[in-house]
Amino acid sequence: MLTKIILFSFLPFLAMMVSGSIALYKQPGQNLRGVILHFAAGVVFSIVAVEILPDVIKRHLPLEVLLGFGTGIGLMFLIERLTKRQKGIAGTKEKEQPSTGLLITLGVDIFIDGLLLGIGFAAGSEQGMLLSIALTIELIALALALATQCIQLGWPRKKSMLILSGAALLFFVVAIVGAIFLRNLSSEVLETLLSFGLAALLYLVIEELLVEAHEIEEKSYMTLSFFAGFLIFVMVGMYV
Repeated sequence: MLTKIILFSFLPFLAMMVSGSIALYKQPGQNLRGVILHFAAGVVFSIVAVEILPDVIKRHLPLEVLLGFGTGIGLMFLIERLTKRQKGIAGTKEKEQPSTGLLITLGVDIFIDGLLLGIGFAAGSEQGMLLSIALTIELIALALALATQCIQLGWPRKKSMLILSGAALLFFVVAIVGAIFLRNLSSEVLETLLSFGLAALLYLVIEELLVEAHEIEEKSYMTLSFFAGFLIFVMVGMYV
């Protein structure tokens, strides 16, 4: 079982490293960046709707949902507030704010993704493998978004590569540790964790990915990429 956990945690890790590295060495144009951000938003929203929300509703523990969801929203707003304050101290231009905030929120999302994969394997081998495939698709899109944000901030390639590697390693470690240590958690604790992830992922889609995407001149195919990302994971959930 441990070998399977490591293997299916390494798959999203590898996909993230490869896709992010390609984006760092071949910078996407504005139109492609818009497609990437829309697609990533669609995949994340699909994971929320198809995988996490039904599981949360099925457990039917409203107090735990309120606690986890409220904590998730509170953390996201705290990150946003601290990011804005840091920008005020540094005296940077306001237009750079969304990119910096997105990087931080993407890091939180990657941590949550690792935790979700750990919870999936803790709940059962089949659910863990399904989540691994879904998260591989999501992390490819998020790695591209992460790399493009580093480029937009003007960071050197070496620094950007370190950030990408750190984010991928964070996912890998959290997934394995979570799969090992979350097996014996009560249903109430798992419900709280899932609700926390639900809130954080919704915030990522609404306040970061789509906000960044809409700063680029909107094209119809960019909007379609959101629905394509959503539909891909729906199909994966049906047949895997």
